Parts: sequence; structure tokens; C-alpha cells
Amino acid sequence: LGSKGFAQLVHDAYDRGLRYIDCSDGYQIHGFVRLALQGPPREEFCIQTKTDARDAALARSDIDRYLVEWGVDYLDAVLMHAMTDPRFVTDQRPVIDVLLEAKAAGHVRAIGASYHSLEALTAAVDCDDLDIHLVRINPFAVNTDAPADQVVPVMQRLVDRGRGVLGMKIYGETGFDSREKRLESLRFALSLDCLHAFGIGFSSIAQIDETLELIAEAAG
Repeated sequence: LGSKGFAQLVHDAYDRGLRYIDCSDGYQIHGFVRLALQGPPREEFCIQTKTDARDAALARSDIDRYLVEWGVDYLDAVLMHAMTDPRFVTDQRPVIDVLLEAKAAGHVRAIGASYHSLEALTAAVDCDDLDIHLVRINPFAVNTDAPADQVVPVMQRLVDRGRGVLGMKIYGETGFDSREKRLESLRFALSLDCLHAFGIGFSSIAQIDETLELIAEAAG
């Protein structure tokens, strides 16, 4: 899309009420998003990004850099990216401690992790320091960690512990192969009491408009 096309897409999404922006250091788009967000008040957006850091020094450096790259005083959420090993709750303790420091200092409002294995997601239930959990979920088990009937109970356990649960891969990353499947996936997502919000990647305003139409249809 280029920077201008991307900015226009973000502006069009904003005009339609979208406010949750999920990024990652690895996506290399912080600068694009910063330019796109110029204009609307900062507090209207939920800005979430992720770190690949596996040690305290890099995690601390990442957060300092993110604030500069975004040009903001705080980030709404910073997540540890793509947890797969259930031992992350102990192995990543130095990183978790840095995230807690950033939260205490007001640089980050919430901390958590994204997951690429059911085992890691399950282990996170007992890690009370994490506020937010980004989970791969859709009814077709496309690019998810397990079938939904295995993932949803863990999501519910997280909610029961007072955690925030966010969804990704709602469209399986592929967009599936039909409007009907996208509608079915949205109906499924909206039916889950243990899913607080979700993100979907868009590359055109037509995709955004279709999804908003499908959400209205699914909710109706």
C-alpha cells in the first residue's frame, strides 16, 4: 500500500469506529502506524505491540525504543511475542519483570503474551502477572493451536482469573474462501463470553466494510 495508502486505510478504519491496533516489532510497521495516527487524539486508540526479547536488557531497550517509534508517552499493551514453550512463565521471568517495571512507571498500561501453542496458553493461566492473552481462535482450526473445543476452555479459565483475552486468526489469516465462512467465524467469536476483543488484518476498505456488515449480521 505504501505509507500514504496505509495511512488512508487507517483513517478510513478510524472513521468507521475501529480503534484497536495490534502490531509487533517484527512487523516493522511502527513508523507507518505513527504517521497514520497523526491527527486523532492519542487516547482514542488502543495501541498494542509485541517484543521478541528473551532477556531483560533487550526488553527494556525495546520498550524505550517503541515509545520513540510511536511518538507516545505510553503504550496500551506490550506482549511477549509467540510463546510456544510452557516453561516461558519461568524462563521469561526477567522479561516479565521488565514489563512489570514499565507498567509501574506508566509506560505500559497492560502486559501479556501472544501464544502459538496450547501448552503455553495453558501454562499462562497460573501466571498472575500477565494481564492480556492473545489467542489464535476460529471454528475451523485454521492456523490455530488446537481445535476450538480445546482452546475455549483455557480461554474461559483465563477470564475466570480476571484476565483479558484477545483473539487473532479470526479469519484464519487466510480470509478463508467464502463470505459464508467469514460470517460463521464472526458468529462464533461473538458468541464467546471469554473473548473480549479481536483483531483482523485488512488491506482494503472493502474488506473492512464487509467485516462490519458481517458483524452486524452475526450480532443481529
